[in-house]
Amino acid sequence: MEINLCVVLHSKGDLRLEERPIPEPGPNDVLLRMHSVGICGSDVHYWQHGRIADFVVKQPMVLGHEAAGRVVKVGSAVKHLNVGDRVAVEPGVPREMDDFLKSGRYNLSPTIFFCATPPDDGNLCRYYKHCANFCYKLPDNVTFEEGALIEPLSVGIHACRRAGVTLGTTVLICGSGPIGLVCLLVAKAMGASVVVITDLSSERLKMAQQVGADVPLLVTREDSAQDVAQRVAGRLGNQPHVTIECTGAESSIQTAIYATRSGGVVVLVGLGAEMASVPLVNAAVREVDIRGVFRYCNTWPMAIAMLASGKVNVKPLVTHRFPLEEAAQAFETTRQGHGVKVMLKCDQSDQTP
Repeated sequence: MEINLCVVLHSKGDLRLEERPIPEPGPNDVLLRMHSVGICGSDVHYWQHGRIADFVVKQPMVLGHEAAGRVVKVGSAVKHLNVGDRVAVEPGVPREMDDFLKSGRYNLSPTIFFCATPPDDGNLCRYYKHCANFCYKLPDNVTFEEGALIEPLSVGIHACRRAGVTLGTTVLICGSGPIGLVCLLVAKAMGASVVVITDLSSERLKMAQQVGADVPLLVTREDSAQDVAQRVAGRLGNQPHVTIECTGAESSIQTAIYATRSGGVVVLVGLGAEMASVPLVNAAVREVDIRGVFRYCNTWPMAIAMLASGKVNVKPLVTHRFPLEEAAQAFETTRQGHGVKVMLKCDQSDQTP
């Protein structure tokens, strides 16, 4: 039998390739032969720091949560999937029928299982078992890599839904890293008329323009929040209805509040320091709603429809590919900020996108 090679984080800075047993699926699970797994900023953060907020790596943990693979074994109770099906994996699986699950906001359940969030193992490995209800069959015209990119794309869908982006909405996106870019793609697909996107890097803004940004805006660390807000309004001819903040930087959150028009919405996607000084009274007296985003829920079907119909093209986001055996190099590439999305290819016999 083949070996199950896994990318395992033991502690801060200690990333290893290890062989683990191939898991046996339970009645409601499927066993997947993983194909494509993207590296997320959170994976790198766990590797570099050993923790994110209160989630601390205390025991060896398999990384990876942006994933797609092929079904090789099906649990006895699974009806909707068969061996050979190509699927995208939703990494967050509720463990209990609590109020959050009942109300359709299962991402907020405190006991949720989530790939590569301590202590739960992720799926950066050759073989991985997952709850079948959170594996979604991919249409023939959607590639494995597109399937893996549904995870970050879902953040964009959830953020744009929370923001109320619709036909004719004008949008400011702060930050054009991978999450800023997926928010851009989704906002345009949902009908946003004009999207302004900011970044410190002209390279990143070039990519943003390639995938549909109307107004790329280069900012510097020296710019004041009010100045950037004024520049946004100047370029738009008006303040945006919606701002999606994807950096977590305090100055950028300030910009988001100042820039958004009265009665508009600011959605905070980027996570920075626990405490931030922001012009809250400015938001309050102008009835600017500030909304948080925690991952996503109920997004995979919409994402698959977007990709299959061609309404959204995520393919340009993949800039680097590595075989699973070269995971260390792939993680280093991501850490250094090269390209946009680094994809690990887990199936030795199929390294295609």
